Amino acid sequence: MTSSPDFPQMLRDAGLRVTRQRLAVMDALVELAHADTESVIGVVRRDLPEVSHQAVYDSLRTLTAAGLARRIQPNGSLARYEVRVGDNHHHLVCRSCGEITDVDCAVGEIPCLTASDDHGYVIDEAEVIYWGLCPACSADSAGPETNHPDPTPRQEKQRRV
Repeated sequence: MTSSPDFPQMLRDAGLRVTRQRLAVMDALVELAHADTESVIGVVRRDLPEVSHQAVYDSLRTLTAAGLARRIQPNGSLARYEVRVGDNHHHLVCRSCGEITDVDCAVGEIPCLTASDDHGYVIDEAEVIYWGLCPACSADSAGPETNHPDPTPRQEKQRRV
């Protein structure tokens, strides 16, 4: 059995005040991996119906700046947030449904990738996004739609991958 994170202590350790909104946002991010802002607001409002959009936006911004949450935004997607931080993991993104799944670093050390030329930068993170079809969408695309005589640009792009 895994124990739940001690969010109040994590907030204090980051030099932040412990507020109901911040705790609710962190709980929502645990419940909804890779959540967009509207989804976070929906979960937070189950326990705090009076919370404003702005309070959630501010909490997400503060938690991200403090390193307690991570913001990712795959190309063509809304910004998403997660509480898995500090391990330089990467993501799998489904081109069809948009599902996002964590994938551990390919090499297992930070940073995962060594730049061919770091141009003098001190690299401390590498961000990799793998694109493809999730198992459900992959199974769906194996049906009659893949033989459609006039594919949409999205279908054609999926086939070339």
